[in-house]
Amino acid sequence: MSDGRSVYPSVFMLPGRDRRLRSGHPWVYSNEIRMNAEALALAPGTPVVLNRVDGKALGVGTFNPHALIAFRLFSTEAGAVLDAAFAGARMRRALALRERLFDQPYYRLVHAEADGLPGLVADRFGGTLVVQATTAGMERLLPEVLAAAGDVLGPEAVVLRNDAPARRAEGLDAYVRLASGDLDGAVEVREGSLKFIADLMGGQKTGWFFDQRDNRAFVATLAGGARMVDVYCHSGGFAIAGAVAGASEVLAFDRSQAAIELAHRAAVENGVDGRSTFERGDAFEVMEALGQAGERFAVVAADPPAFVKSRGELKSGLKGYRKLARLAARLVEPGGFLFLASCSHNVKAGAFAQEVGRGMARAGRAGRIIRSAGAGADHPVHPFLPESAYLKTLVLQLD
Repeated sequence: MSDGRSVYPSVFMLPGRDRRLRSGHPWVYSNEIRMNAEALALAPGTPVVLNRVDGKALGVGTFNPHALIAFRLFSTEAGAVLDAAFAGARMRRALALRERLFDQPYYRLVHAEADGLPGLVADRFGGTLVVQATTAGMERLLPEVLAAAGDVLGPEAVVLRNDAPARRAEGLDAYVRLASGDLDGAVEVREGSLKFIADLMGGQKTGWFFDQRDNRAFVATLAGGARMVDVYCHSGGFAIAGAVAGASEVLAFDRSQAAIELAHRAAVENGVDGRSTFERGDAFEVMEALGQAGERFAVVAADPPAFVKSRGELKSGLKGYRKLARLAARLVEPGGFLFLASCSHNVKAGAFAQEVGRGMARAGRAGRIIRSAGAGADHPVHPFLPESAYLKTLVLQLD
C-alpha cells in the first residue's frame, strides 16, 4: 500500500502547531493549517499528505477546508494509499477483535477513529451491514469502503444510513438508501438468548443501540421479581431484557409509535408480552403523571437521546439531565434502582454525575452510585480522543 511516495496533494501546518498531532491526536483544526489558495481549492474530503511547515510529512488523511476539523489522520505513513485494500486491512483488524469479543454476528464492527477509519461507523446485523459516513472524507471513500466490506464480510445487504446530524457540519446532505442486496422490513437482533427487532432504514441512528448491551444486561440483573419502568424504551432493549430476567411487570414508553410496535413484536418473540406493556408517550410527561399517581418501581430506566448536540446547548442540556433525574428519582421505591444515561459527547462524565445528583436532591432522595460505565467493548475509545467516549451511564440505589 506504500512505497514511500504519495499520490496525494500536500497541505501544511502552521509553525509550531503540530505537537498535538505528533503526540497521537488524530485531528487537526482549521486554525492549525496554512489555508493558502492551494489548500482552499481542494474539494471537501480530498485525501492529502499533511506536512510540517518545513516540509516533513506527518501522515495521510482526509481534508476539508470548510470544516472546523480540517484534517483527520488515517496513517502516519506518508505513502499510504486510502484504497479498498487499506480499508479492508483496517476492517479485518476490527472484525478479529469483535469475533474474539462476541459469539454472534451482532455488534458495531467499525467505530471510527478507534478502529482507524475516521468518520466511519459500521454495525453488523447478521448478514446485513449498516454503514454510516459522517465526514466528507469518508463520504468520498465510500466506494472503497463498500468494496472492502464485500471482500471481508460478503454481506447479504448493505444499508447506507447517512442521515446523522454531524454530516451538516461537513457540508453533506442526508440520505438513507440500500447500497446492495435486498432488505424486506425490520431485522432480528440477538444479544445472547434475547431477540430484538430493528428497523435499519427508519430507526434511530443505525437502527439499534449496540453501545448499551452491557448496561442492559446489568440493569436486567436488578429486575427479577420487581416492577420496572423504562421511559425511553425505543424498540424495547432495557424493558425486554428486564422482563426476560424475571421482572413481575414492565411499563415502557417512547414517543415513536414505530418503535413501540417493534418493542411489542420483540416482547412476543421473547415470550414476555404478558408482563410487558408498551405505550406511546413523552418521557417527562409520563414521569410527571406516574409520580402524581403515586406509582413506584424497583427499577427505573431512562436512556434518552442526546440533550446536548452542540456546545451552545450545554447549559440547557445540563438542566435537562437535572430534570430527568428529579422526575425519575421520584418514581424509585426505597431501596430501588435508577439507571440514567447520556449519549451527549459534549457532556463530560463529571458534569453528568453532578446534574444527576442535583436532580436527586431536588426530588428529596439520597443514595449511592453502584455502577458507572460507558459503551460496550465494540465501541472502543481512541486513547487520544476523549470525545469518542461519548456514552455515560450511572446506576444508583436510592434510599
